[in-house]
This record gives sequence, C-alpha cells and structure tokens, in this order.
Amino acid sequence: MPSNGKPTSAEDVHVLGEQTTYEVVQGSHLDTRDWLANEPYCPSLNHHHIAHVGIMRAEAPFQITRHNQSGTFMLSCFQGSGLILVDGSWHRISEGEACLLPPFVMNSLRCEASTPWHFSWVRYLETPEVNPIVSAHSPVSATFAPGPLRRAIQGLRAESVANSNPAVMQLWVDLVQAYVNRFAQPYQSDSRLYRVWSAVEQQPGRAWSLAELAATAAVSEEHLRRLCKKELGRSPMQQVTFLRMQKASHLLATTDEKIETIAREVGYRNPFTFSTTFKKWVGWRPSEHRGHANQA
Repeated sequence: MPSNGKPTSAEDVHVLGEQTTYEVVQGSHLDTRDWLANEPYCPSLNHHHIAHVGIMRAEAPFQITRHNQSGTFMLSCFQGSGLILVDGSWHRISEGEACLLPPFVMNSLRCEASTPWHFSWVRYLETPEVNPIVSAHSPVSATFAPGPLRRAIQGLRAESVANSNPAVMQLWVDLVQAYVNRFAQPYQSDSRLYRVWSAVEQQPGRAWSLAELAATAAVSEEHLRRLCKKELGRSPMQQVTFLRMQKASHLLATTDEKIETIAREVGYRNPFTFSTTFKKWVGWRPSEHRGHANQA
C-alpha cells in the first residue's frame, strides 16, 4: 500500500508482521480466527459489548484495515507512533495520545518503517440499531494518559490466565470501561461545545458557517478552532461534516429515502458532491453503504 494513499482493495487487510507481539483477552471463546486462537476469554466483557481488549507491540509491516468495522475501536499509544485512517486521511498517533475509530465505516491502522508502535486497545461489538460508545461528541484523537488503561488490561489478562475469578475480572472490566468512557465523553461539562454540536445535530441541513458556530458557542472563531482541535482533533467545519455523515449513515441504514433526499437533509444540494464527501469520510458511496447495512 502506498505510504500516502488510502486503501483501495475491497478486502480486509490483517498483516501483523514477524516482529509484532500482542496479548489479548476475548469476550467469547467462539471466535476462531488464528490470531485469537488459544487466547484467554472473560465473559464479563460482554456486559459492555466488548469483543476483545489487548496490548499490541507492533512493528512494520503491521497493517490492519476493516472495510465495515462492526464496532468502535479505541487505541491508546504508550510508546512510539503509528498511523490511523480516519475522516478520509491519515493521522499520526504518538505516545500519550489516543483515538476512537467509529463503527460501520472503513478504518485502517499501520506502522511506519523503522518506527515501533505500542498501544492498548478496546474493541467493541455493536449493531446499527444500538448507540455505539463513540458519539458525535467523541474526539477522533486527543491526549490521553496511557498508563491506567494499559494496567487495567494487563490486570484483566493476568486474572483471566491465572485464576479466572469472575468477581475480580468484573472489577478489571469495569475499570477498562471507565477509562474508555472518560476519553469518549471529554467535554460533557463544557456547555459551549455541547451547545454548538447539539444545534448542528438538530439542523444538519443548515448552511452552517464558522461565524455562526462561534456565535452559538459565544466564543471567537479562533477560540472555537482551538477548542475543537484540542477536544475533538478536528476543525469546527470538519466536525460539521462528521455530524452530517453520521446522520446520513443512519438515514441510509434505517430508511428507504432516496439518496438525493438524504443529501438535502444533511446540507448538500448536489448529490454528486454528497456522494464524493460520503465516500471520503465513510469509505464507500451511499448506495454501497445501504447495501452493507441491509446485509448486517
């Protein structure tokens, strides 16, 4: 895969590489994929709809691409750096940063040559009918202290391998979930940002401008840019596009409305522009997304 391009194959990619090592705890022992074979499992993970958690110490040519990822994926880097594909472009995640990759779209992560990437992860198993752990207010990436989550996952794995005491495993699982929630909802107490994105969610078809967004938040345009970049990893107008694509994804999956109608509902008069934007952000065209949803 080109170093600066977007994956184009219709097939999922799963390349770990000879130097990559990992530790996993699964929510079920029924997953028969090779890389999960013989790994311990903890039924308590299912209480939070978690498919698996783990610690990855990745080296090139490590690359994983999922074209229709069936659950939110949280990644917290504790050493080195690597690249994630999100919002249609590559972003570097380094030590002390974390990211949330949303479900039901194409997501990808990979190592760069000669740069190790060590991270903790939590992978959810979700359905289009249920609200995922990632929300419209979740950051795509942000700073995050990696130690507590990593230690909670290590504690869960140690207990799963040694004693498998259900009560003890539940304590570790609850800690993992608490750390994910802390990252996924960073500004519930920030009424300025909540007010802005609630307004956009209610009127995704409105021709929002940066000036209007800043006025809604009662801050300057530059201050809103700084807040959004810090809390969400996106610019204000990128967040508007993200919310529109989330709304469009939901309508495509749950209604029979024409694509042209959905395009107008989320602020696009030109269906071609909407389709192009949707493909960039989600990974395929609206018609293909509806097909995937119908197969789910």
